[in-house]
Amino acid sequence: MTDEEVLEIGVQAKMNPAIMTLSGNFKLLKTFAKLVAERERELVANWLMRKGFATGHGDAIVDMIDELEWQVAEREREACAKIAEEPWQGSSKAIAEQIRARGQE
Repeated sequence: MTDEEVLEIGVQAKMNPAIMTLSGNFKLLKTFAKLVAERERELVANWLMRKGFATGHGDAIVDMIDELEWQVAEREREACAKIAEEPWQGSSKAIAEQIRARGQE
């Protein structure tokens, strides 16, 4: 998080900019912002792991979400491939209906 972002958060929290920018106060504010961001990342990472997803290699929440998006797509491709591998006596429409029905389970 940049210094400008930290200051903007302080302003949104109705903190006095003159007091925030005093070196000791600003250092405390930056430390607080860093701890809040770390806690948020931890919460997201724990949720991902509880749901059976890997957290990826990035430090930011957006990196974890990018990894989640990839994993969800990979799981969906595999599930669709399993449906397609099943012996079918019906039409491709029946396969499509089976794939769509997965979202309603």
